[in-house]
Amino acid sequence: MNAYAAVILGALLAEYTLNLVSDLLNLRHLQPELPAEFRDTFDEAEYERAQAYTRTTTRFGLLSSTFGLAVLLAFWFAGGFEWLDTVVRGWGFGPIVTGLCYIGLLVLGRGALSLPFSAYSTFVIEERFGFNETTPKTFVVDLLKSLALGVAIGGPLLAAILWFFQSTGPYGWVYAWVAVTAVMLLLQFFAPRYLMPIFNDFEPLEDGDLRDKIFSYADEVDFPVDDVYVMDGSRRSNKANAFFTGFGTNRRIVLFDTLVEQLSDDELLSVVAHEMGHYKLHHIPQRIAISVIQTGVLFLLLSVFLQVEGLFQAFYVDQPAVYTGLLFFGLLYSPVDLLLSIPLNAWSRHHEFQADHFALRTTGQGETLISGLKRLAETNLSNLTPHPLTVTLDYSHPPLLRRIDVLRSAKAAEAA
Repeated sequence: MNAYAAVILGALLAEYTLNLVSDLLNLRHLQPELPAEFRDTFDEAEYERAQAYTRTTTRFGLLSSTFGLAVLLAFWFAGGFEWLDTVVRGWGFGPIVTGLCYIGLLVLGRGALSLPFSAYSTFVIEERFGFNETTPKTFVVDLLKSLALGVAIGGPLLAAILWFFQSTGPYGWVYAWVAVTAVMLLLQFFAPRYLMPIFNDFEPLEDGDLRDKIFSYADEVDFPVDDVYVMDGSRRSNKANAFFTGFGTNRRIVLFDTLVEQLSDDELLSVVAHEMGHYKLHHIPQRIAISVIQTGVLFLLLSVFLQVEGLFQAFYVDQPAVYTGLLFFGLLYSPVDLLLSIPLNAWSRHHEFQADHFALRTTGQGETLISGLKRLAETNLSNLTPHPLTVTLDYSHPPLLRRIDVLRSAKAAEAA
């Protein structure tokens, strides 16, 4: 074990330990008494069910992550990376095809190992708590569709990255950065219309009061919207949500059909106003810009570490190659990515507060947004009292009690 192996092993164990501590603290932080704010939404039985759901999913997540880390370490220290490289090189392909086979087999192997956990989560845990609507057929078809998309989109992109680093000299990382950025932007444009419908049906919101209210509000805030869509989320789960996706002529606001069924028109309008707020406050391009910058830094660092023989020796690989270097650098970078996610999650939570305030200011209906968020929490069995460390590490949205407090303060300030 050289210094690189020690650093990577220490970082992986530190990341696992940090997440373990966070999860255990989060479980201990569950409050037995229903917060007063939610007594008009939850009853005691529903609150106990929400806490049971948090306990079950957290413990299952710990089991899954422990298994994943154990398999990784066993494969690493048994010389699995070198063994697989020897096997794939023996097939006699060029470096690009060899790299695709090497990484593809590892991805397939990881997917196969995670499949029982995914199935158990869907058909046992989600079923137990009344969420699951996924049939075995849908589950399998979704897997096959995801695999096909991964091959069709990820395969050529990975081949391009390997070729750039293999063949274009010291500026290969720049070409790879440009290629990934281009694909990222194209997916933002094409995914809402061409990729997402592969998995779900999207129908325009039917004519009626809700549609009239949304389009009237969109005109008031100068939000150019082609249509608002309802997605058949109930085909897989009873959970409810809404989201904003795409840009340009393919920009969409999407409501789960479960959300439309469970919220009043005014509550839905407030939720839509929140999503429009992300657009009006330029959150989407800001997030894309950060992703582009992160990608560039990632490829620059990769170009440096590809020249470091110690990184390959740490995984017992005798013949350095771009494809193994890409994989090993990913393992080295994973804990760094966790640290970077802390300020990025804080920034995302700030955006959520801003979008909430936009919805309050433009609709004048802060209480309807609050009631809508509370109904969502009840429907999705959300943890109402997450531990601050868990929020720091994992939450891209603020805890609901904090959102409500901030909304009420903003509402009072608006009225003053």
